[in-house]
Amino acid sequence: MKTFYVYMLTNRSHVVLYIGITNSLVRRVYQHQHSEISGFTKGYNVNRLVYYESFNDPRDAISREKELKGWRSKKNALVETLNPKWAELSGMLYQPARGPSPSPRLGMERSGSAA
Repeated sequence: MKTFYVYMLTNRSHVVLYIGITNSLVRRVYQHQHSEISGFTKGYNVNRLVYYESFNDPRDAISREKELKGWRSKKNALVETLNPKWAELSGMLYQPARGPSPSPRLGMERSGSAA
């Protein structure tokens, strides 16, 4: 079974927040961090992973991505609630055995309902 991810990236100063969806978070974050994806994130140097959620159903992931994109002002609040220091989370992706998530929702699987 594939896992799908909704993720948020920011730039160094946390001014820009980008939301995306992927079926390989490690690959996609790597692509953003190495400027392999041209466009908005490359142009604004948006390459710091600050939030992600995982889903079993791609429709749920798409729905959550749309929900988060529609929130605008609430996006920063969501990151600050679950990752108050805006810590760079991509280092967690490359470790074979991870400890507990930095927050209850980061890295947790979701099976259907959006919060």
